[in-house]
Amino acid sequence: MNPTLEFKISQLPESPGVYQMKRAGEIIYVGKAINLKNRVRQYFHSSKDHTPKVQAMVANIDDFDIILCDTELEALILECNLIKKYRPYYNILLKDDKQYPYIRIDLRQDYPRVELVRRVEKDGAKYFGPYIGATVVRDVLEVLHNSFPLRTCRHDFSFGHGVGGRHRPCLRYQMGLCLAPCTGNVFPGQYRQMLDEILAFLNGKHEDVVRKMRAQMLEASKNLDFERAATLRDRIAAMERVLQKQKALAVSGGDQDVVAVSSDGVDAVVEVIYMREGKILGSDHFIMQRAEAQEEESLAMFLLQYYDNAPYIPKEILLGEAVEDLDVMEKLLTEKKGARVHILVPQRGDKKKLVDMARKNAEDIASKRREQFIRQKARTVGACRELADALGLDFVPRRIEGYDISNTQGTLSVASMVVAINGQPARNQYRHFRIKTVVGANDFASMAEVISRRFTRGERERIEAQNEGRVPDGFADLPDLVLIDGGPEQLRFAQEAIHAVPMEKYPAMFGLAKRLEEIYLPGREDPIRLDEHSEALRLIQRVRDEAHRFAITHHRGLRTKRSVASRLEEIPGIGATRRRALLTHFPNVDAIREATMEELLDVPGMNRPAAEAVYAFFHAK
Repeated sequence: MNPTLEFKISQLPESPGVYQMKRAGEIIYVGKAINLKNRVRQYFHSSKDHTPKVQAMVANIDDFDIILCDTELEALILECNLIKKYRPYYNILLKDDKQYPYIRIDLRQDYPRVELVRRVEKDGAKYFGPYIGATVVRDVLEVLHNSFPLRTCRHDFSFGHGVGGRHRPCLRYQMGLCLAPCTGNVFPGQYRQMLDEILAFLNGKHEDVVRKMRAQMLEASKNLDFERAATLRDRIAAMERVLQKQKALAVSGGDQDVVAVSSDGVDAVVEVIYMREGKILGSDHFIMQRAEAQEEESLAMFLLQYYDNAPYIPKEILLGEAVEDLDVMEKLLTEKKGARVHILVPQRGDKKKLVDMARKNAEDIASKRREQFIRQKARTVGACRELADALGLDFVPRRIEGYDISNTQGTLSVASMVVAINGQPARNQYRHFRIKTVVGANDFASMAEVISRRFTRGERERIEAQNEGRVPDGFADLPDLVLIDGGPEQLRFAQEAIHAVPMEKYPAMFGLAKRLEEIYLPGREDPIRLDEHSEALRLIQRVRDEAHRFAITHHRGLRTKRSVASRLEEIPGIGATRRRALLTHFPNVDAIREATMEELLDVPGMNRPAAEAVYAFFHAK
């Protein structure tokens, strides 16, 4: 332990607060404590009792800061804000990159629309959701638009009643699906009465709305208004079809979120069931990253992070596990909601059944993620191990590079370099090469040139990085294993080229011949044939195919660009410099053809006579 840490630990106060663990000035963990002195000292004086993750974190701590708070509630709020701001590496983080659909109604308008949106804004409008998918929202919107004559147009009614710029109502009015406020056929008060029923429906009071519509249908039937009665009958049937998709449970009415957690061995899966008015409106799952097996801590972190931005906090939250400082968490959520929030851990009865349902769903998702992780590991790291055994390597390759050559009858020869790190494609590391020294269709010499250029530069940059004390990256990150697309001759040329480069350590190299998928090793005549179902073979096939695709794509782009350049050579007064400027400024020849004189004059280096020549060339054609 360094002297700075020892001194700071000796000066810790016995006070509530937040601590920030640091490495090289970067915050790597944020936590809260009722007693900072006791909590922080535990990290450094009882390391044997820690989980592997905490042990790894402590080994990286070289400094920490504390922020004193008056109460534990203040510390909890501050911890939440700091985690959200810094997203420290060792904290359990809510991975929520989904944009859930909501229903939005702007009650400030005289004639509000009911619309689907993907983001909740602080704009004064009323939002309902989140829903578990856009399909559910569209079902609800379809029912609402077929049951209530709502406007769907985007006309501006901000200047008063009846102002919308239309003199005749649209087809929806003729079909009885809109009250046509754009023509002044309805006053805001009438429209608002209809909107109140919609709000009641979206708030979960479905039976009240259906009961009222059924009464209206009977009244219309008594008055011999059979057309209106039939319309109401169809609307009631549409509503009931949506309601049949919701599962009613024998629990007391009210709004609840049911939350349970299960670990997949790497992350934690949190399942949330949304209960509104005693019915399940939907459910969703969330991933808490780097959670290991600490389910109680994962649950606490989920409550803290999820409800910090949740558009709605129910009156009651049912948990599958008790969390630390449950009463403080209740106070925090009560403060956020502005009304009393109860957090319960039911042990029996209907609420316990709900929690068990949520836990069962979480365990199912965690199990599937675990199986997916095992399959992914077999396809990547497992395949690398299997390949090492097949090639007789005494190490497992971390970085594999694959090379391929592409040309058309010896013209526009290009090479590709693709990279797989731990069995997974690293696309940001892919590179193209233009062949410079080889004339004609000579794939062997072209491969030798590419290998020589790549490793000459790579070794130079590796030495520079080593001298500067930084981690090698880019070309300086040399491969452990090189795949050459081709048989023994391609491999021989590549092998000779790489050994002509002075290097501290040469990577292993092999060729893969496509016809029989045979592996050729340097100095060995007989090829190796892997089982067609082996993960090692599938891995090197993916690398080979990716190198081929990447080379072909680049070569095709060069041919297209050359074709465009050839056409531009026909234009009088347009030399090489202006041709390059045009090809850089416009994405393709069609864009040049459709460009106006003003757009052509915007190209760097173009004057009016040159722009007129280009314009006349394409338009004369």
